[in-house]
Amino acid sequence: MWPMIFFCACFLSISSACDFDPSSPLETGIVCRVTKPAALVLNEQTAQVIQAAFRHASYPDINGEKAIRFFGQVTYGLTNIQISNLTIGSSEVELREDDAVYIMIKNVSASFSGTLSYGYGAWFMKVGQTIDFEIDSSTDLQINTKLTCGNNRVAADTSDCYLTFHKLVLHLYGDKQPGWLKQLFTDFISFTLKLVLKRQICKEINYVANLLADFIQDKAEDFLRDGDIGVDISVTSFPVIKAGYMESRHKGAVLYRKPSDIFNSSLYTPSLLSENRMLYFWFSEHVLNSMAQASFFDGRLELKLTGSELKDILKDDDTESHEANQKIFHGLSLSNSVTKIWSLTPPEIRITPEGTIVTSSVAVQLNSTLSTESQVVGLYFETDVTATVKASYADKKLILNLSDSIVHIKTCTSSLQTSAKEKEIRQFLHKTISLYGIAAVMKRMEPALTSLMNSKGLNLFDIINPEIIHHKGYLIVQLDFGFPHHLLVDFLKKAL
Repeated sequence: MWPMIFFCACFLSISSACDFDPSSPLETGIVCRVTKPAALVLNEQTAQVIQAAFRHASYPDINGEKAIRFFGQVTYGLTNIQISNLTIGSSEVELREDDAVYIMIKNVSASFSGTLSYGYGAWFMKVGQTIDFEIDSSTDLQINTKLTCGNNRVAADTSDCYLTFHKLVLHLYGDKQPGWLKQLFTDFISFTLKLVLKRQICKEINYVANLLADFIQDKAEDFLRDGDIGVDISVTSFPVIKAGYMESRHKGAVLYRKPSDIFNSSLYTPSLLSENRMLYFWFSEHVLNSMAQASFFDGRLELKLTGSELKDILKDDDTESHEANQKIFHGLSLSNSVTKIWSLTPPEIRITPEGTIVTSSVAVQLNSTLSTESQVVGLYFETDVTATVKASYADKKLILNLSDSIVHIKTCTSSLQTSAKEKEIRQFLHKTISLYGIAAVMKRMEPALTSLMNSKGLNLFDIINPEIIHHKGYLIVQLDFGFPHHLLVDFLKKAL
């Protein structure tokens, strides 16, 4: 069940309270919603986390004494307690509205082994023995996980933890153990042992939960960071539990050398997301716009094309375009050319129902040599481009589709030896950029962005029918998924 709780990558230990101003919800830039169907899928892996908690728990020595008729004061101690043969029958999960995530683990069977030492008798005739023991136990485990806030992140409190024992049977190994020792254990030691097991197991469950929280938190921050660009996922309100979903709301402020401007006009309301899919992410237009600006200032919005790549873009079956191409680049060795494309100003991103609208001022510099000479000639122009793009994700690849574009050539200078007039060059550039140039840039962005996401492990998830839905001012990513088993395996290997 804990994988489900932490799947939004937003849990840390509870070490301090969070203070929210009345305006805090308006700073929401990212929302994560995990629905009940997701909880049921993730709950299938609860057994592995519970087993890790049982096995990793340290069980202290149990010492005590009891007055026994005919024997006087009997002292005893259970030491070197180890666990084995752990099995779990079943687990259930329920989202209790405005309360907690209720988890019931049934029929947890385990064997505890160790050494039993006991002594009795007067000081002048003290009897002491040490024998091995094994305890067969069966219990149900109930945990009510409260979601709260700590260190400006969502936190989980599993202190509401109960163990109900159905069986606790002692087996003593040795030829000389007295029969009354089993009775003593049944009547008294078993009560003490139950308290110790409950305390240690519940303590370990809370420890493992927070350990997993830190692990997932690191994964989340890494996924949202590349180089100097990161995202602040501090929460803007207390987490929400409803009967059909859990939800956390985050700032989403882009971190690049310094935090981006405070965003305090969020459009988010819970009604914007449904409960039909397993996982939802809501992104504000402001978050994506800040990412684009950070990418510009980090010098990432640059592209170089080789001569063969440029020739592939300029290749056109249209007779008129072909003739214009031949006329403008007559005598030019395109194979030896280098074309540099870069943004002059930070791009602006707006999200509409039609798609993501990207507006940018772009400069293009082409340098080449004449085919018969070594003289370097070139073409430089600046253009304003507005492109409407819709994104999708399939077969573990990002796909960008251009639905509309507007191109305006602002300046153009050329040292090409051509008979074409500037107006003809501008018309040719406008058509080439509109029909082929923007699409060519997008085709190079697709594998680059896919590779970046895969480097963060996205390709390891079993993502089912993902959808990216555009609205005015925000977009929604909704999907179903198979259990991210690799995350749990990786966590258990590294942490335990």
